[in-house]
Amino acid sequence: MERILRTVLIVTAAIAAACAPRERTLVLLSTNDMHAKIQHFSRLAAAVEACRDTAQLVVLVDAGDRWTGNAYVDRAATPGMPMIALMNGLGYDVATLGNHEFDHGQAFLGRMIDSMDFEVVCANVLSDTCTFPQLPAATIVERGGVKIGFVGAVTNYEGPGHPAGNAASFAGLEFPDPQAEAIRRAEELRGRVDVLVLVSHMGDDRDEELLGRTRLFDLVIGGHTHVLRDTVVNGTLLTQTGKDLRYVGVTEIRLRGGKVQSADFRLVPLDGYGPDAGFAAEVERYYASPELNRPVGAFAATMDKQGLANWMAAAVADEADAEVGFYHIGGVRLDSIAAGGVGVARVYDLEPFGTQVARMEMTPAEMRRMIVTKYNEPTREGHRIDLVSTTPYAILVDAEDRAFDVRFPELREDRRYKVAVSDYVYRNYHDLHCTEGEITGEKVADILIGELREDSPLEADNAPRQKVVRTEAKKF
Repeated sequence: MERILRTVLIVTAAIAAACAPRERTLVLLSTNDMHAKIQHFSRLAAAVEACRDTAQLVVLVDAGDRWTGNAYVDRAATPGMPMIALMNGLGYDVATLGNHEFDHGQAFLGRMIDSMDFEVVCANVLSDTCTFPQLPAATIVERGGVKIGFVGAVTNYEGPGHPAGNAASFAGLEFPDPQAEAIRRAEELRGRVDVLVLVSHMGDDRDEELLGRTRLFDLVIGGHTHVLRDTVVNGTLLTQTGKDLRYVGVTEIRLRGGKVQSADFRLVPLDGYGPDAGFAAEVERYYASPELNRPVGAFAATMDKQGLANWMAAAVADEADAEVGFYHIGGVRLDSIAAGGVGVARVYDLEPFGTQVARMEMTPAEMRRMIVTKYNEPTREGHRIDLVSTTPYAILVDAEDRAFDVRFPELREDRRYKVAVSDYVYRNYHDLHCTEGEITGEKVADILIGELREDSPLEADNAPRQKVVRTEAKKF
C-alpha cells in the first residue's frame, strides 16, 4: 500500500511539474536615431545574427530617424533607400516614425513606406491625403506563441502640433497628442497580448511623463533625444540607445504562463563586433561614389560645432550681401570637421537638408523679438542659444530663465539691416517680423562647397559671439 501511495505521489509530482507554466525569454533588440550611419551597419548585423543564433524568441525594433545624416544615403538616387535596403536585409520587424522621416515631405515618405518590409506603426499621425497611407497605430508580432504588441508614437511638440521640420513637409497630416493616443491604443491592445511595448519617438522626457500616467506598457523603446537610458519609471522599463548606431539595445523579458515576470535591459557597444562580410560589402558599394568622394578644399585647423555654425552664418550673409547673418544651431549636423582635406560628402553631412538662403530687412527690435521668442519656447529648441550670428549679442534672462531682452553692441536701434537666415528659420520661426523677405533659391551646401573651392585652406573661427546673461528683469 505504501509503495502504491509513493508511486502515486511521484506520478502526481511529475504531472504537476510537466504541467507547470514554463519560463520563456523574449529578446527585443532595439535601435533609434541611426541617422543613416550605414558605416556601422555591418557590426549591427553581426550582433543581431549572434543573438538569433543563441536565443529562440527575437524581435528587431527601430524607434525612428533612420535617415538624414550621411550623404551616401541622403543623396542616393532615392534618398534614404540604402538604409531601408539594409534594414530589410537584416529583417527588422517593427518601427515607428521619427521627425526626420518627413525631411523630404509626406508624399515621399508615403512612397518609402511601401518599400519597407517591416511594419511601421504610429498612433498619432492622421492622414487625409492619398499620397500618405494611414498607418496602423499598433501591431502584434508573434514569436513561438508569445504575442507582443507594439504601439508607435512620434513627437508633435516642436512644431508645435507636428514633429520638428518644415511645416510644408506635414501638409495633409495631423498629429494629435502622442501620449493620449498611445494610452488609448494600449488600452485597446492590452488584453490581446502577453507583452506590450511602446515604440516612441517623443524623447525620454516625454516618455517619463507618459509613464507617470499609465502602467499599461511593459517596456518603452525610445528615441529622439539621443541619450542612453536604462531606467524604471513607475514600474516600467524606459530605454534609449543614443544615436548614430553606436549601440544596440538588448531587452530580455522573462515570461511564465504568458505573464511578464521581469524585464532587463543592457546597452551593447557595436564596436565589440567584427563586421558581417555580406553587409560590409553592400555598404562599400554605397560608398563608391566618385562625386561624393571628390575633395573640394581644406580647413587650416579643426572647426568645432561653434566654428561650423559661425562659418554657416557668415556664408549665408555673404551670399545674400547681408549685414547680419543668422544660422540655427539645429541645422548644424556635425560636431566638428578636422583640419585637412574636406570632401563633398562631408559638406552634405554638415548640411543634409537642401537648406536655402532667405534674405530680408530687420530692425534690431525685430531681431530681438525673434530671439526672445525662440529662447522662451517650451521645446527642446528653447532656453539655449539657438541662433548663431555674425553680429555679437547677449540674451538677458531672469531668475526663471525667461528671456526679456537682447543687447546688440554693434547695431544701431534706429536702422534697418539687411539680414540673411536659412529658409528653415524664415518659414518656421513663429515670431519673425521683417520687410522685403524672400527665399533666394541658393542652397547652403553649394555655397559652402564654393567657398572651400575658392578660399582653401579656410581658417577656423571657433569663438562664440553670443551669450546668455542672467540678470534681474527690467521693471516697466
